Amino acid sequence: MHDLALYRKYRPKSFSEVLGQDHIVKVLESSVETNKVSHAYLFVGSRGTGKTSVARIFAVSIGVSPNDLYEIDAASNRGIEDIKLLRDGARVLPFDSKYKIYIIDEVHMLSKDAWGALLKTLEEPPKHVIFILATTELQKVPETIISRCQVFTFKKASDTVCKKMLIDVAKSEGYDLDGGSAELLAILADGSFRDGLGELQKVLNFTKGKKIKREDVEKITGAPKTTLVNDIISAIVGKNIDRGIKTVRMASEENLDMKLYLKLIVIKFRMAIILRYAPKLKGEMAGDLSEADMEFLQSLIKEDKEGMLRSPALAFLLEAYQNIDIAFISELPLELALVKIISKDYK
Repeated sequence: MHDLALYRKYRPKSFSEVLGQDHIVKVLESSVETNKVSHAYLFVGSRGTGKTSVARIFAVSIGVSPNDLYEIDAASNRGIEDIKLLRDGARVLPFDSKYKIYIIDEVHMLSKDAWGALLKTLEEPPKHVIFILATTELQKVPETIISRCQVFTFKKASDTVCKKMLIDVAKSEGYDLDGGSAELLAILADGSFRDGLGELQKVLNFTKGKKIKREDVEKITGAPKTTLVNDIISAIVGKNIDRGIKTVRMASEENLDMKLYLKLIVIKFRMAIILRYAPKLKGEMAGDLSEADMEFLQSLIKEDKEGMLRSPALAFLLEAYQNIDIAFISELPLELALVKIISKDYK
């Protein structure tokens, strides 16, 4: 068992360790070097993309000590009295730094009155105070607040960057995480470094041995089995609608996340198309696929006499993925896509 959560153990401690946010890091590093620091920043982005970590790194880079760094969770300190206390504290000079920094996380949770109180402070801030507001929901932040901040938008972690990070962390922990397993964990993370490390932690805590296989990840995380994904693609290539619908039903009976299931199908179907029409990229794709998956896709390409592994089919799968959130029967979009693809309604 691991005593310290991986997301805390491997939290970036310097700008050079921040992944996937070069557009933000470069600007902040430049502002530190030129001593052109703003009094208010607004960090926007989905969960686990590094907003709070970058805020802490920025604070350290401009010489703010722990005594002058304050972190506030707006979800539990959202009232006007909380902001009034913050405003009163902001007037007090820093203990042993040039600046006093307030990091307000989940700032969109503030009440209407609290926004008003915060706005007054942002309009006339003490020279020694810097505010860093962080939110996952920019649309809930008043325009009057946004206009008084430097806004930085954090990107979701790409599967490629997240995958490499997970492999490196696993290696540091003494485990061998293969490319296919890391790819699945990155997909499960859905753009969040923190969620990716959380999934990896579960796998490390409950796996046996030091070599982690995709089957281990599927079992421990509850991700759809490779066979269920492969069977859908095989059904398409074989124009076997019965097999396709039966596989969807099996996935539904296992209570799988149908959106994740369909995402895995789309990703593997895309890989099959790339291997078919750009075989020279096989070497580059080898790191994203297990040997078994590579053999499976290559055998499918040979079997595909009807030309089912083509972009129109992928377009129907993508359409199904986009529609799955509004479907009252979660498996229906995939079933409809199979019918359209196999009947070749796109001709």
